[in-house]
Amino acid sequence: MADETQTLSDLGDLAEATGVTPEAAAETAEPQRDAQGRSYATGKRKDAVARVWIKPGSGKVTVNGKDQTEYFARPVLRMILDQPFVVADRTSQFDVVCTVRGGGLSGQAGAVRHGISKALTLYEPGLRPVLKRGGFLTRDSRVVERKKYGRAKARRSFQFSKR
Repeated sequence: MADETQTLSDLGDLAEATGVTPEAAAETAEPQRDAQGRSYATGKRKDAVARVWIKPGSGKVTVNGKDQTEYFARPVLRMILDQPFVVADRTSQFDVVCTVRGGGLSGQAGAVRHGISKALTLYEPGLRPVLKRGGFLTRDSRVVERKKYGRAKARRSFQFSKR
């Protein structure tokens, strides 16, 4: 009886050994949609949490009941929201409705982008490798550092006085 053990050096070898590539796994995944044909996901960034629903449409984005141009007045923030659609080549194909709480505008825009990316992968699992490569599915874990005792801020010391 021959011993058929293999040693795997990385995840690429594992994919070859099992015969399942990440792209094939994404295509075999089942789309998750509700009764209205929407996909839902939660996105997070800093202290902001965004609940995002996407459905096929004309590309209208509504944030907390307002249009995106009204809620995110700076063009940079609107560009952040569009990034997942541009990378996935799905510009103006989905309507987005989201509610955002906590944090500032920059963190909220990042949270909505994270939620849109996750909702896109649930609606169309074949887009997962593209969005993953772009880094849109990873939650940005950077948060504000806490203030320490004996310090003026998180790291800044009090002003030193020689006399």
